[in-house]
Amino acid sequence: MESTVMTSTLPDPATAGILERLNELEDRVATLAANAAEDNLSMVVMSGDLDRILAAFIIATGASAMYEKVTMFFTFWAIPALRDPKKAAPSKDLMGRAFAKMLPKGAPALGLSQMNMGGMGPRMIKWLMKKHNVLGLEELLRRAADAGVQIFICQMSMDLMGFKMEEMIDYPNLKLAGVATFLAEAGTSKVSLFI
Repeated sequence: MESTVMTSTLPDPATAGILERLNELEDRVATLAANAAEDNLSMVVMSGDLDRILAAFIIATGASAMYEKVTMFFTFWAIPALRDPKKAAPSKDLMGRAFAKMLPKGAPALGLSQMNMGGMGPRMIKWLMKKHNVLGLEELLRRAADAGVQIFICQMSMDLMGFKMEEMIDYPNLKLAGVATFLAEAGTSKVSLFI
């Protein structure tokens, strides 16, 4: 009669430690994969200065070639850059009328952050841009629209300043949003900027 030797199927303590560590690492990798940043760029645009708005759209149009999604969130002083100078403003309360009169009406009316010089600075910059074949803000807006750049306008800022969507530019990806919507976008983006 043959005798059989029973071998234990339990791993030795060293192997058990390695297997436990491997399971922990697999769990960590799964968590990292689930929370990985998406190939997106999110940008808060708060400044209403021509040079900063230009920079925002230059970055946005350039980024649209690199990232799957580009989102811009216009708030406070940047919102007037999106006003359409050809559209009549709907009726507003006293404060809304005051903001409408005091703030620029659209991209052509924006001033510079430095060297505005009573309105001469923007004319000089636009002349230099044309001379050096640099795209103007209106063309950058068209390119951003063609590239699918999403623009959110801050609902709270619109309400505070008395602006209405009816007076904004015709842009295919222009929507009102709250800060929570933007933060959800930015929270999953590889890159977030503030201009």
